[in-house]
Amino acid sequence: MTGQKQRTRDRYPRALVSDTEAVRQLIRHRYFQPHVTPLQIFNRATDPFLPAVRLHTLAVLAALDARELRNHVLVITRHQMRREDITQLNELVSIRLTLLFTYSGIDDKRIEPYPSHVAAESLKLMSAPSPRRYRTILYWRPLVPGLNDSDEHLDRAHKLSLFADATVFTGLFYRDEIAAYYRANGLPEPYGQTARRKIVPETLERRVLTAFADSASLFRKTSCAVSFVHGLPDYNGHYGIRELCDICPLGQLDRCRDAHRIPSAGQIHDAARALPEARGLTVASITSRAAAVTGLPGEQPRYYLQHALNFQVHDAAHPHHRRRHGRADVGWEAADD
Repeated sequence: MTGQKQRTRDRYPRALVSDTEAVRQLIRHRYFQPHVTPLQIFNRATDPFLPAVRLHTLAVLAALDARELRNHVLVITRHQMRREDITQLNELVSIRLTLLFTYSGIDDKRIEPYPSHVAAESLKLMSAPSPRRYRTILYWRPLVPGLNDSDEHLDRAHKLSLFADATVFTGLFYRDEIAAYYRANGLPEPYGQTARRKIVPETLERRVLTAFADSASLFRKTSCAVSFVHGLPDYNGHYGIRELCDICPLGQLDRCRDAHRIPSAGQIHDAARALPEARGLTVASITSRAAAVTGLPGEQPRYYLQHALNFQVHDAAHPHHRRRHGRADVGWEAADD
């Protein structure tokens, strides 16, 4: 195969296993907990509603639903949806399905080659039916100073949010690879440094909150929004991080408060026993906000514990700071931790 043919082939998604086998491997994975683990379908290497992927997405969703699983299932897309999708997705009765429509509003095609208006129209289409079993979220990301943070951009996003069941806003993963791309293409760099977490400067957040002052369904965290639209407490247990909750609807705060349980070190170790790679787990601290742990080889075992306990579990080596939980320190004044 020539280099050109290989590059062309690599641009198109290819199924590595059958849909049936993919579901079988998923539900047998040690990190999967029936009715507990939130799932994201085909969101890493492709878009779940690309023409070559669409039928696989629908087949996997149907297979999960047929097993009467109650897990949250997140489908993140920016692609064009079809009217027949409404009927097919409404036939799913067990899984808690949420469609998250990625929308940035960025006009520069060097940064956002796929037009945002496609996701906007798909959001409107899929949100229109009532009643419906699935839920819709405006996934407003990434917000980048100088690219999509003008008053006009914020107003446009606010108007679009009125069609969705909820809205999540978040910033840019400005890592070394992204910074290199900006420089190579002569783009103005939005920040003077890179970071391992998403960047949402404090001034930008304030402007977003002002633009959405009349909203009762704006969230900082994806899990908060997904749980809210299904009338459930946050599956990531963010309630202890109280500054995240200052924009949440009161009814949602009540749900999360009632579900909030601070685990003991023994309970954390009990939950970790199912994972061989967690044998070196040490609980460094437990507060009403979160448990901090060491000795885990990566993020996935920590997520497993977080979902099992419905409580925040942090890596002690990468502490979360007050008022910027899960975000980089860039653009924030120092705050007491």
